[in-house]
Amino acid sequence: MQRSQIFDRTARLLGNDGLRRLDDINVIIFGVGGVGSWAAETLVRTGVTHITLVDADNVAPSNINRQLPALASTVGQVKVDVLRQHLLDINPEASVTALHTLYNASTASSFNLEQYDYVIDAIDSLSDKALLILNASESMTGHRGMQLYSSMGAALKLDPSRIAVAEFWKVKGCPLAAALRRKFKKSGQFPAHKFKCVYSDELVPNSKEYEPVATDDGMAPMSFNKAVTNGSLMHITSIFGITLASLVIRDAISRHHTF
Repeated sequence: MQRSQIFDRTARLLGNDGLRRLDDINVIIFGVGGVGSWAAETLVRTGVTHITLVDADNVAPSNINRQLPALASTVGQVKVDVLRQHLLDINPEASVTALHTLYNASTASSFNLEQYDYVIDAIDSLSDKALLILNASESMTGHRGMQLYSSMGAALKLDPSRIAVAEFWKVKGCPLAAALRRKFKKSGQFPAHKFKCVYSDELVPNSKEYEPVATDDGMAPMSFNKAVTNGSLMHITSIFGITLASLVIRDAISRHHTF
C-alpha cells in the first residue's frame, strides 16, 4: 500500500505541501490514556509520521471505557507498546518511539524537549504536569518554532459542546487549571511562554454511589495526584485529544497556507 493512497484525502484538503509539512514535524505526547491516545491516533491518521509516546502505565480493565490501546486482549500490556503497534498498522512507514516511563523530577533531564516541534501534555499528575509545562515553555525559548499544547481536566464531564481552547491564564471554570495556577504562584515559578489549553468549564459530580469522602487533612474530593478516581467518558476524553491534535495540525499547515 502506497503512502499516496493512505493520505489521498489529506492531500486533497491540505495540498501536497501541507502533507509534506506534517511529514516533517516531530511531536511528543506525554500521557497516552483517554486524551493522549486519541491525539496520537488523529495525528498519525492525518499524516504526522514522527511521534514519540511517553507513558509508564500498563493497560488496565478500567481503561477500556475510554482509552484507545485498551482492549480485553491487551490488559496487562505496556500501553505505549500497544499504541505504537496500532499506529504502525495505520502507517507502516511512520517513525513511532515508545518510552515506557514517567515524566517527573527524576526523569526530566533525560528528555531534550527542544528536538520536538510540538509537545502535547496529557499528564494527570499535578506535580509532573506543572514540571513539564515549566520545562517545555522554557524550551520554547531555544526552539522558537516549538509549541506546547496542554490538556486540562477531562473527567467529570458529559457535554462535548462545552469543550474549548484558550491560553492557559484565560482558562475559566477548570479546577485543574486553577490548581496549576495556584502551584505556580506558590512556587514563584511561572511558564516562560504562553501556551494553549483544551478544557471544559463543566463539572458533573460523581454518582452518589461513588462519591469520595473528604479526608482528615482537608483535601478536596477532587485530586490530581490519583488519590481520588473520578468518572470519565470516551466522548469527552477523545474530543480533548482530537482537539489537541487539531492544534498541531492547524499550526503546522498554517505556516504554508492561508485558509
